[in-house]
Amino acid sequence: MMKTWVSSWSSTILLIFSLLSIISGTILTSFAESGDPLQDTCPTSPTAGPGQGQQEAAVFMNGFPCKNPAAIVASDFKSSDLNRRGDTDNFIRSSMNIITAAKFPGLNTLGLSISRTDVDVDGMVLPHSHPRASELMYVSEGVVVVGFVGTGNRMFQKTLEEGDVFVIPRGLLHFSLNAGFEIATVFSVLNSQNPGVVNVTEAMFGEEDTYLLERLMSRLRGIFLPDSIELN
Repeated sequence: MMKTWVSSWSSTILLIFSLLSIISGTILTSFAESGDPLQDTCPTSPTAGPGQGQQEAAVFMNGFPCKNPAAIVASDFKSSDLNRRGDTDNFIRSSMNIITAAKFPGLNTLGLSISRTDVDVDGMVLPHSHPRASELMYVSEGVVVVGFVGTGNRMFQKTLEEGDVFVIPRGLLHFSLNAGFEIATVFSVLNSQNPGVVNVTEAMFGEEDTYLLERLMSRLRGIFLPDSIELN
């Protein structure tokens, strides 16, 4: 009788620990990602911009208050901010425009941001990371070399042409450069409504360090642009 009772008690304890492990894993996962939406739609309120009434907002959803449901319109879910080519007339000959819930109201609570990157001939996007998001890249036109560095200092690099897709894991340092003879355009989706950008190069070098930046860009081209590029 005692043996049966002990066995039953041990099974109960094991079941409790198993349930606690599952619950803990679920909680940690939920904290690691953007919170799930609690209603169908939650376009960002017009007063949700930086310094524009966030302290007075009664309800906050994922960092931004929701618009009054009665005032929600279809245009809240449309953005034309990515239909124009960015200005590549700069030192690195590239432009990156990230659209978040702060600019695109319909993205609020969806855990998404979108971006457009234009890279002119001989241009590049210098190494940077998004600490709060993974990135799915789609090449709309042109040819680009894209790569990221893992925590074991291993490089994962690929040459992409029009229609190709590439994934950058969250928080990892990555770059891209034009490997063709015409401007390249890449659209990306990031799985956070506030992915953040850590630009290592800009943090280390200022405008007065043009010579060092040129040396760095030349070095990167020499490493990542072989004489003959295979698209595979």
